[in-house]
Amino acid sequence: MALWREIREQGYPGTSRQVHRFVAERRTRPVRSGRKPRSAKASASEPPGSETLLPPARQLAWLLVQPTSVLNESEAAVVSRVEQDDTARAVTGLARRFTALVRAAGKGNPVADDRDAAADIEAWITKARTCEAPAIATFASGLEADIAAVRAALMEPWSSGQAEGQVNRLKLIKRQCYGRAGLNLLKRRMVLAA
Repeated sequence: MALWREIREQGYPGTSRQVHRFVAERRTRPVRSGRKPRSAKASASEPPGSETLLPPARQLAWLLVQPTSVLNESEAAVVSRVEQDDTARAVTGLARRFTALVRAAGKGNPVADDRDAAADIEAWITKARTCEAPAIATFASGLEADIAAVRAALMEPWSSGQAEGQVNRLKLIKRQCYGRAGLNLLKRRMVLAA
């Protein structure tokens, strides 16, 4: 902000955000903050301002939970750039492991034994509760609070997908009627739509 005020006094018409963005692109040393600095190897090999932007949050989240074997070269480069931070590497590993547990259960490939599945999820929760990222630790605490339901979801072949789909369909029809539909009209629309 001090830099922006100084150059504004000299006649600069731009905003403080533009100055911040300009300085951030040309910064050669990490900002003094609570964040951990990038490794010296990464900053020495890249000239300032040459870093490519990270993809949007949803796309980045998708890349981080994918097995590394399915990523192409540019995607793997993005993931390795994110994993330069120790906390990000730990979060990525936990996310991949949790995704693998859920996918194995969802594909109908239950873990060899129910005790193994229970041990796997409990080991994951134990490791996640010690993670430096508060969001992961909170998520693990939430899973632990409802561990019986989590175990059942991972080990049982049943799914509530069919019921959830019908509820979603009912809500869609109700939204289309702008909330004015009574029970009789909703019944008729549900039966006639099926």
